[in-house]
Amino acid sequence: MKAVVYNGPKDVSVNTIDDPKIEKQTDVIIRLTTTNICGSDLHMYEGRTSFEKGKVFGHENLGEVIEVGSAVDRIRRAIACACRSTSVAASAKIANAV
Repeated sequence: MKAVVYNGPKDVSVNTIDDPKIEKQTDVIIRLTTTNICGSDLHMYEGRTSFEKGKVFGHENLGEVIEVGSAVDRIRRAIACACRSTSVAASAKIANAV
């Protein structure tokens, strides 16, 4: 999948990264339909706050649930949802989904 990756102040690129997978029972994977970097990402982009090179930008996402962990009981597949947790540009894990 594609993601916006931080390379340093005012230097980002769109890279191919690994597809997400369920790692914990509370994980949810979203197929994104819309994403954007947030205003808080601009602080990192401009070099005003520290951000590790190689990290993925963006946590303002909207998409379709495609997979849920076994402990998730409040979110189901094929529900459109907005995500506010740290994510990658083509998927997201929703915090507090159980």
